[in-house]
Amino acid sequence: MTDQGPDACESDQLADVPVDDRPRHIAIIMDGNGRWAQNQDLPRIEGHRHGVKTVRMISETATELQIAAITLYCLSSENWKRPQAELDFLMHLLEQYLIEERRTIMDQGLRLKVIGRRDRLPENVLTEMDRTLQMSANNPGTELVLAIDYGGRDEITKVTRDIASEVAAGTLSVDAVDEKTISSRLYTADLPEVDLLIRSGGDMRVSNFLLWQISYSEIWITEKCWPEFSRQDFLNAIRDFNSRQRRFGGLHVNE
Repeated sequence: MTDQGPDACESDQLADVPVDDRPRHIAIIMDGNGRWAQNQDLPRIEGHRHGVKTVRMISETATELQIAAITLYCLSSENWKRPQAELDFLMHLLEQYLIEERRTIMDQGLRLKVIGRRDRLPENVLTEMDRTLQMSANNPGTELVLAIDYGGRDEITKVTRDIASEVAAGTLSVDAVDEKTISSRLYTADLPEVDLLIRSGGDMRVSNFLLWQISYSEIWITEKCWPEFSRQDFLNAIRDFNSRQRRFGGLHVNE
């Protein structure tokens, strides 16, 4: 589940891991920005600023490795409890990212997608978000999914409410409600299943992130905080994923 330190894998490429054996969809809990900054005797907001550089590196590496999708936990529905000054900076940083990373997004062929609530985000952020979404909509590369004001329980509650409304209106039978019905109404309905969940910062929890989608995901955790998460760490996580036997509740033939 966890990394094995900086020497776990010396190779800076995955030529020996076929594309089909790599995770199609990687979800990442980008934890530890504030702690990293405090350890550097910097304001917490500097951790978020440095974390953006890691996001750029990860998205570029995912494109290089032909990963179908990566979902980054940018802002949880619980993060609104943080100090207003930090929230204001996060909104400014998000707006800045959406503007300044457009060239990278287009050059890399990334297709931006945003999941989560929109109603609590500032209008200026929504304007830049929609502009970048529209610009990148037809890009052929990795889908870069930003989870903003997102919570797994909130998503499942929304889906449950939608299904209940359809049943009440007579457009959906109760007997027709199954896992496929729920999955088709999630924010991630058009994405591959999450194969690998990466968490930086060392905490052993999923923090209300993609609760339905990670049911059978492999989990890889590193003690490193997000601003110090490296390309090599990303490659190590993928290589470790490739070494595991995924049973999905069943058994392999030789077991």
